[in-house]
Amino acid sequence: MMIADFLQRPWPWYVAGPLIGLTVPTLLLLGNKSFGISSSLRHVCAACFPSDIPFFKYNWKSEAWNLFFVGGILLGGLIMALWLSTPYDVMVHPQLAKELAGYNIGTGGLLPAELFSWQSLLSVRGLLVMVGGGLLVGFGARYAGGCTSGHAIMGLSTLQWPSLVATCCFMLGGLVMANLILPFILSL
Repeated sequence: MMIADFLQRPWPWYVAGPLIGLTVPTLLLLGNKSFGISSSLRHVCAACFPSDIPFFKYNWKSEAWNLFFVGGILLGGLIMALWLSTPYDVMVHPQLAKELAGYNIGTGGLLPAELFSWQSLLSVRGLLVMVGGGLLVGFGARYAGGCTSGHAIMGLSTLQWPSLVATCCFMLGGLVMANLILPFILSL
């Protein structure tokens, strides 16, 4: 099996899960660092827009490793999109395909054009899903004191009670969104 073929296929949970889990002890052993993505935006703002805002007045350079981590995620995504994109069709359960067809959403690719295109962005449904959803995710991450990766991966593994509460709320919010709110938005 070629390495490109290996990278193009989805990794099973028993490979990807432990690799993600091993980031926690690795970061703790390499310098007592916490894993999380949403804090990177704060570091970028503190570095690029120095001002008298107390939230941005801290030594962001001590957290520069996190910016390299997020940069690596972006670079990895770019490499995958440009050179290692998969020629395989996305496998969608027939029942999900039927449900999506009811909302006039196709299953021909990883990102359906009916949701992820400039034309759909300018629709009511697109604005609610992409812009409204983005604002809610950003607000939620800030309000919870971190994102899902920070709380669910790092916080739970270090036995932090607020991370357990936040993760339970993330899961509950996801269930409500997927089963009650999203079907309404998609029917617009």
